[in-house]
Parts: sequence; C-alpha cells; structure tokens
Amino acid sequence: MLLHINRFLPLNIQRISNKFEACKKVGFRTCKLLFWGLLLQGGFSHAPDELTYGVDVTMMRFCGILQRIALSYLVVALVEIFTKDSHEENLSTGRFSIFKSYYWHWIVAASVLVIYLATLYGTYVPDWEFVVYDKDSVLYGKILSVSCGVRGKLNPPCNAVGYVDRQVLGINHMYHHPAWRRSKACTDDSPYEGAIRQDAPSWCRAPFEPEGILSSISAILSTIIGVHFGHIILHLKGHSARLKHWISTGLVLLALGLTLHFTHLMPLNKQLYSFSYICVTSGAAALVFSSLYSLVDILEWKHMFLPLKWIGMNAMLVYVMGAEGILAAFFNGWYYRHPHNTLINWIREHVFIRVWHSRRVGVLMYVIFAEILFWGLVTGVFHRFKIYWKL
Repeated sequence: MLLHINRFLPLNIQRISNKFEACKKVGFRTCKLLFWGLLLQGGFSHAPDELTYGVDVTMMRFCGILQRIALSYLVVALVEIFTKDSHEENLSTGRFSIFKSYYWHWIVAASVLVIYLATLYGTYVPDWEFVVYDKDSVLYGKILSVSCGVRGKLNPPCNAVGYVDRQVLGINHMYHHPAWRRSKACTDDSPYEGAIRQDAPSWCRAPFEPEGILSSISAILSTIIGVHFGHIILHLKGHSARLKHWISTGLVLLALGLTLHFTHLMPLNKQLYSFSYICVTSGAAALVFSSLYSLVDILEWKHMFLPLKWIGMNAMLVYVMGAEGILAAFFNGWYYRHPHNTLINWIREHVFIRVWHSRRVGVLMYVIFAEILFWGLVTGVFHRFKIYWKL
C-alpha cells in the first residue's frame, strides 16, 4: 500500500513549482490521513461486526495503517520537495545515474535503516506487565507479567518494537487484537483466531501495535523505494529501459530479502516490519508492477484492468468503505434473529465457503469477487459521474 500511495509522488510534486505551496499541500494531506486514521482505527468505529460506535479516549489506539502512511508520506514528500532542484540539475546518463541524482533519498533511507536496526537489536527489553482488559476473559482486570530481560530478540513478548511503543504510546493505546494471538502458542485454532488456551503464555493476552513507532520508521524505506520506481517513469522514456530497471531492482530486493530470511539473519516479519520483509514485498511489488505495465502500457490490454484503475482513482473510498468495513457494517445492521445472521456472513458462508468446501479458498474467492470486483464496479460508476474522494 505504501508503494502504491507514493509511487507517483514525484509526478505530483513536479506539478507544484513553489516549495511553500507544495509543503502546505503535503501538510494538509498528512493531517487528513491522520484524522481518518484515528477515526477509523482509533476505536471509534467498531465496523463491520459490532453494531456500536464510540471509544474510551483512555484506551484509544493512536497508530494504524493511515497514520503509518501519513508519516512515511510526510518524510519522503519533504525530501522530494527540498531536493527537487539538485537532482533536476545533476541528472546524468549512465547505469546508476538515477541513484546518484537522488542521493539524498538514499541517505535518508540508509539513516532510517540504521536507526531501525540499531534500536531493534540494541535496545534492552526489561520485564513488563499489563492489565487484562478483555471483558470476555476470566482474567479480566488482573495484572499479568512477562519475563524478558534480553536484548535483540524478535519474538512476540520481548522485541524492541513493542517496548518502544509501550514506553512512548502507553500500553492502553496499542492494538488489543494483534495477529500473534493466532499463533500455536496462544490458540488451538491456529492459524485462525480462536479462544486463548488456558496454559497460553501471558503475552498472548497483551496488546501489541503492528503499526507502531519503530516499525513505521522502517516503513519509510518502503516509501522511498516506491518513490524511486516513480522516478523511473519520470526520467526513463523507453518501455525497455523502464522494465529493465524495475525488474532488475525487484529481483535484487527479492533475492536479498529471501536470503536474509532463510539464513535466519533477519526473518520475514510483518508485525516488526523487518528489513527482509521490506525487501521481499518491495521486490514483489516491482515485479507485479512491471507485469501490469507490460500488459496495460505496452500490450494495451487497458479494458481488462479498468476496475483496478477505477479503484486506484478512488482508493480512499475503497479503504474507508471496504477495507474498514463501513459499508459491510451498514448491511449488517439488518440481521435475522441474531447479529451474526447477516447478509454479508450468509453470502460468505453459503455462496463461497460451502461451494468450495474450503474456508481458505472460499474466503479468497469472496475477496476477489465480492470485494475487489465489487469495488471495481462501484468505483467505475463513481468514475462515470466524476466523483472522487481525494486526499
């Protein structure tokens, strides 16, 4: 998502000649991202499953996907604005000229990586404790402790990412349903969400922020890579030159990330937004983008991918109404006898999961046809009437 949001940032910045106006636009967009992030992921909205709203501000979640995008966008956009003149003057020919011309971007990227790795592996994580706020738990209101006293660990209870968030944000303002609760150590229903085992370690009931401070700093690197792909469009005019650069960069990133993972130097970890995770996802994004570029811009199979274009032109609408479940919550407001007997759940269960006799395949088909294709058609209608939700 970071790559998608910021790949065309260079093109947008190029249209604004005045630096003050550009900074004002960037600041306004950042504030809008933060506002929607706090509103949608801070806890006020309980969509799509719970038909309630409201949040105790003492338990409000401060971080989230849009907040992470806001931070990454702000940092990289400011770098793009204040280094615009230098790289326009110094762009030369040569295999690595585009890296040299945007050296400030890579200095920032290297600084971000050093800060992230130094904090991740150098921070001492002491023992800590927390209060169980899950009202459905028999341990509700009790104080549980987690034993750490280590440095450089990447496991769920004792990593520096969680420690930084607990110290800066406060544990009550972190995400209370982290993905690690689905691990084998926590539930017998793993890899699906289920009841926490009675003999599960205490950290299974603890909050953890997957879009926290340190991991969001790391995500700036993903944004810089995405902006680099945008620079390719700006400065390389031929299809062959663009594809060669995207594919080679993608393969290098993919190979580096997988090497770090399988040699156990730095495992793939989305929750910590590890460097190997950045490399693999950025590399894969480059290859997918190259494929779509070939099909749409070179082979001109444009009509086939129009739904994706429409979604991209109204991405915020799709995120708010679709990914955050606002539209699904509206339909879930009408149910038959029990709140779980809703139209959305009935379609997912009977039209997809039971037909395929597999929950994984059924959910995948539901996402493709009932969400992606659905929102492609909806945004197509919005595009027809020139209705866009812009940031």
